Amino acid sequence: MQTRPAGIVTLTLNPALDLATTTAQVAPTHKLRCGPVQRFPGGGGINVARVLHRLGADVEAWALAGGAAGAQMGALLAAEGVATRLHPIAGDTRENLSVVETSTGREFRFVLPGPDVTPDEWQALLTDLTALMPEPGAERAAPPATRWWVASGSLPPGLPDTIYADLAHAARRQGVRLALDTSGPALAAALQAGVALVKPSLRELRELLGEPLAAPADWHRAAMSLVQQGQAEVVALSLGEQGALLATPGGTWQAPALPTVAQHGTTGAGDCFLAALVWALDRGDAPPEALRWGIAAGAAALQSPGTSLAATADVQRLVAQVPAPTAL
Repeated sequence: MQTRPAGIVTLTLNPALDLATTTAQVAPTHKLRCGPVQRFPGGGGINVARVLHRLGADVEAWALAGGAAGAQMGALLAAEGVATRLHPIAGDTRENLSVVETSTGREFRFVLPGPDVTPDEWQALLTDLTALMPEPGAERAAPPATRWWVASGSLPPGLPDTIYADLAHAARRQGVRLALDTSGPALAAALQAGVALVKPSLRELRELLGEPLAAPADWHRAAMSLVQQGQAEVVALSLGEQGALLATPGGTWQAPALPTVAQHGTTGAGDCFLAALVWALDRGDAPPEALRWGIAAGAAALQSPGTSLAATADVQRLVAQVPAPTAL
């Protein structure tokens, strides 16, 4: 465990022990004989931290965890060398299952809701997190204090939809930039509070705004509307096979996806995209260049099984293949 604040802290309130396997064909009622199982530490923020660590970032993964699955998740993170702070909860960390049907290449993802978490358990994590930061206006200690909080993933049962909004207010008080990747009412509440960066998918943005957003011009308008209304400084809109769009006060850019075949499913691709994007922005890259790194990391994830996530060598190789983003 680190004794000083990391430059980037990821937060995962509903982490998981991710299991990945294969079967020839998925069919109802039959026993589906599977291949060997792989186990990975999972959940949005956990995945982001793993990729940030591979890219050389000063990162620490914070999560709520409990039970045998939580302990195994922590052991797997330690084996990867990821600095981690697991805050104990009474419930058991969930397990998720990803199955690739080898006859078709289709991926089936079974995602459990997670344990009940009490507001007190969440508050203990938030109290410890803010205690690492200097008081607003105080001189910041060296080495550098935390610059980013990256909150990613769903909320576990028991916590209100306002949790990420509370985190946004705390980040503003502490002078930290908050990057957020979630959906539904929790996303809507956080945007009303305002965040530094948000990464919705096109489906999530449609649900948020209640609009079809059928044409590229609609995507640009919708993303920029969040920036202009002060809900997010940066909007990273993931578009699946059509790449991604980045909207900022200084402009909007779109980059196509690389023609990469998802050999082992798509689990974790969005987390890899977010990790590389934050990494590049944190080191001072211009938004279009940061978008290129995000696209490359998302594509790299498609070449790895389960949630083993993007390999550093693949990201560095693929970024050279991402065209310069188009200014809109």
